[in-house]
Amino acid sequence: QLQLVESGGGSVQSGGSLRLSCVYSGVPSNYRTISLAWFRQAPGKEREGVAALYTGEGQTFYAASVKVRFTLSQDNSKNTVYLQMNSLKPEDTAMYYCAAAPGCVGGAIQNSRYTSWGQGTQVTVSS
Repeated sequence: QLQLVESGGGSVQSGGSLRLSCVYSGVPSNYRTISLAWFRQAPGKEREGVAALYTGEGQTFYAASVKVRFTLSQDNSKNTVYLQMNSLKPEDTAMYYCAAAPGCVGGAIQNSRYTSWGQGTQVTVSS
């Protein structure tokens, strides 16, 4: 089963940057690639899909609220996907979760498409 470990959260001021990392392991032997996404959940709000990447072809997908400001990248040698977050806003404050599934699950960043989840990393943006 896929296992995920996030890191890189922290506290920054509005306009600042953070880079989140998600290290994955346990890719099923009959799959060579995975889909990996970042979700976030602020207190009292529903979990929101932020960005997703298919490791096979490097395709990326972003929510409208973060497009241009957030960028996904991957380092296949380290089984790691990065979420570079620039121009952070107070409304980006949330717990950020890495999620993954074997193979390609498509471009819609939906909870139900992902089978493995990390423990989360907190991002706090102050005004």
